[in-house]
Amino acid sequence: MHRPLMVFGTLMTALIPISVIGLLVDDRVLVGSPIWFKPLKFAISLALYGFTLAWFLRYLSPRHQKLGWWAGTLVAVAGTAEMAVIVGQVVRGKRSHFNFETTLDGALFSLMGTTIVALWVFHAIIAILLLRTRFENQAMAWSIRLGLVVAFFGLGIAFLMTRPMPGQSMAGGTLGAHSVGAPDGGSYMAITGWSTEAGDMRVPHFVGIHAVQVLPIVIALLGRWATPRLAWVLGIGYFGLFLITAWQALRGQPVTSPDALTVTAYAGLAALTGAASLWAVRPVKQVSYA
Repeated sequence: MHRPLMVFGTLMTALIPISVIGLLVDDRVLVGSPIWFKPLKFAISLALYGFTLAWFLRYLSPRHQKLGWWAGTLVAVAGTAEMAVIVGQVVRGKRSHFNFETTLDGALFSLMGTTIVALWVFHAIIAILLLRTRFENQAMAWSIRLGLVVAFFGLGIAFLMTRPMPGQSMAGGTLGAHSVGAPDGGSYMAITGWSTEAGDMRVPHFVGIHAVQVLPIVIALLGRWATPRLAWVLGIGYFGLFLITAWQALRGQPVTSPDALTVTAYAGLAALTGAASLWAVRPVKQVSYA
């Protein structure tokens, strides 16, 4: 098992109860949300991500292990640096994202941007190495590979959040936002914190990143029904879900209030994926040439 990623995952796991205690004893609110809510969400997500990558790297062939080890280690370093900024800004009572109020705030957000780019690049390297690795279980292999590809896009969509929104300027101290169509800080869902007033780019970001857990787990649970064809169907279907959530968010539409067009898109995706899944699990007929 990849030790640096395991250490990273363990650190993020340890941060979860610390953040929960922060929510209980610290009543500060930032941008309409309890100030310790962000580190709690990030800690849960990054713990899952770190442990999952450590598991994936076990499959690398010997000739790819050294490069894979370095890529995984640098992912752990980048993730740790990002969380250090997030927690540090919480302690200071400041926003970690989109914050240019002072020179220090701007420098810390720029540092976070650098760590995200680094994590994105090293994630891509791991994905490429696993695409070049032979697996005994081909259904699991493709669920892992496709999960990494979808997660690559899920990570990358975060860069759209850094675009200046209408009315923003450096003089205002904030550039970028999670929400599309309304300022950050309005009403939000209780558990996820996603906006219920506007489109929220964190929805496709979340959906995309966690493809690395969802697809392999579904394939593992399906047991004898799992085939490489089914892994491809589910991977393409999941990527479709990512695209629809991104399209919905970019139109300024809350995830909780889809319009008829969005509902139709979700229904069409579900129907196509279901039909294709039934096709994928059908036994392949053997053709006899006798």
